[in-house]
Formats: sequence, structure tokens, C-alpha cells
Amino acid sequence: MPIDRILGIETSCDETSAAVIHLDGRRPVLDSLIILSQDVHRIFGGVVPELAGREHLRTIGPVVDRALAEAQIGLGAIEGIAVTAGPGLVGALLVGLMYGKTLAFQLGLPLIGVHHLEGHLFAPTLELPDLEPPFVALLVSGGHTLLLDVAAWGQYQLLGRTRDDAAGEAFDKVASLLGLGYPGGAALERLAKTGRPGRFRLPRPMLREVATGGPDRFAFSFSGLKTAVLRAVQSSADIERDRADLAREFQDAVVDVLTEKTTAAALELDRRTVVVCGGVACNQTLHDRLTERLAGIARLVVASPRLNTDNAAMIAAAGAWHLGQGDRSGLDLEAFDSGPLPGMLVSEAQN
Repeated sequence: MPIDRILGIETSCDETSAAVIHLDGRRPVLDSLIILSQDVHRIFGGVVPELAGREHLRTIGPVVDRALAEAQIGLGAIEGIAVTAGPGLVGALLVGLMYGKTLAFQLGLPLIGVHHLEGHLFAPTLELPDLEPPFVALLVSGGHTLLLDVAAWGQYQLLGRTRDDAAGEAFDKVASLLGLGYPGGAALERLAKTGRPGRFRLPRPMLREVATGGPDRFAFSFSGLKTAVLRAVQSSADIERDRADLAREFQDAVVDVLTEKTTAAALELDRRTVVVCGGVACNQTLHDRLTERLAGIARLVVASPRLNTDNAAMIAAAGAWHLGQGDRSGLDLEAFDSGPLPGMLVSEAQN
């Protein structure tokens, strides 16, 4: 019997989220999405795991209730439950996982644990029903930077990943260096729009490897770039004068690297679609640069910002596909803080 209406639950970090989707044939259709962000972490300049878990515990019930109300259904209409199992903060994940498992047990519903990163890959399907593999995917968020070849749903080849900081993490750390607070990605992007290009020259890490075609051509590294910004800030005689120009140069450096490596992957693999997903996909400069660079090469697909942040709709969409394949998780499903995408192969360059 097909499973048509799914409740998604996401608590991997500092957003408590629930969503309801239904299937129109194979196409996931969004009925409701609630995302409750935890502002308490701003005080500490980063996510505090224990506080995140407590906030999820306090809000998970009302968030699920609100998602059901917005979808204008009761729990009795739900036919399957998809919940993020990892990667993420284990204490935070456990809240959503235990809530989802309890509902599945009480209602006798099939349960599926979803890999958070696979959820990001499925997010655009909620707005673009004709999206199907094969495509190249750039997954850029606060905790991850991956370049993937998606041959089919459930079949992923890792082309390259960051050797240290993720792109989103670098944005937040540089924003902190520039006195912009946490989280800083959006604030840094706004400031960069006012900056003058070319006043500073920061490195484009591992970009030369694209031209040489070496084994690291799709790998990333942002730690050195972050350090270069720190040195520029420390040596600045007038940081108020330099702040916007540094933000502009830093953002340009990150966008240059992401754009060129993604374009190179699309060309090398002859993929005519490129999907960009994750929180950094909300960056308009990255979107514009990729659109320009991929013209005549590949179609660029980027979901709306709400679907690129951590959200339960993407978890429900990925869960719907797995449930349709006959996949099920037992009540012994455990949370995990790290782990590869299910079905992921590693290219020779990444071994």
C-alpha cells in the first residue's frame, strides 16, 4: 500500500522543525512547514549543544502540532514518519528521534531515519517536480562542504569535500572577526555588497588544482583563508574603513572557489544540471556567479532560502523516497553525529 502523507521532523542543530507533505504520484507536495530557530545561541557566539537539546525538548510538541494544524489534518491522517537521524548534535537529534519513534509506535506507522545531507539534496524537489538525477550537487552549509555526482537518487559519488572548515563555518568565523555577531553569514553578505573590490587580495584556496587537473581539483580548504582575514584585521590601521572591503574580498574568494570547482565538475562529468543546496546556497552572490558561469553549460537549480536552511520538509521529501523504495527503520534507530551519505561512493581522488 503506497504511503502518501508523511510527517517530517528535524532537530539536528538549532532549528526545531516539522513539516507535512503528500505525494502527487511521485512528486512531493508541501502541505506545511514550521521552523523555530533558537536565538539563545547568539549570546554565546555559537551553538551550545546542551541548550539546543533543552530547547528542542521544550518546543518539539508545539511545533509538530502547528505543522499538523497548518496542513489542516490530524495525526490520524499521517501514513509515515521521517526523522533526521544524523549527522548533527546527538543530544539535539535524540529529541526529534525519540518523538518520531514514539509517534510511530503509538500510531503503528512506518518510520524512516533520514541522513540530514540527503535531505538537502531532496529539498529542490519540493519546488521543481521535474528535478531528477543525474546532476552535480554542491552541498554547502555551516558544517559541510561537499561536491557530489548524483547519478540517481540513493547513488552518490563524493568528488571532493573540505579538508578543514566548511564554507558556512568560515563565513560565521570571519563575520565574528569583523564584529558582525553570530550567525554571521547573512550579515557578512549584506556588508560585502557595500565593499570595494580589489582593495585586499586574499588567497583562493586549492583553486590552482582545477587548472592542473590533479587529485585535489574538487577538494576544498577554507581554514587558511580565514587565517588570512584574521591577519588582515590585526594589521588594519582602521578596521571601520576596511571592514566592508574585507568582507567583499572574503566572500569573493569563497565564491570564486565554489563556482570554479562546481563548473569544472559539471564539465568533466558532462552533467547538464547543477544543484546547490544547504545554508550557503542562500547567498545571492554565489547564485549570481554560478548562473553566469554555468550559462550554456548546465541548468542551475537552487531551492528557496526557507528550504535551504535546516528544515523538516526536506527530511520528509527524502523520507518519502526511501519509504517508496520499501526502506524502513526499526525502533532501535540511533542518532549519529557523523557518517557518510547512504549509498555514497568515494572517488579515487578522495581515497
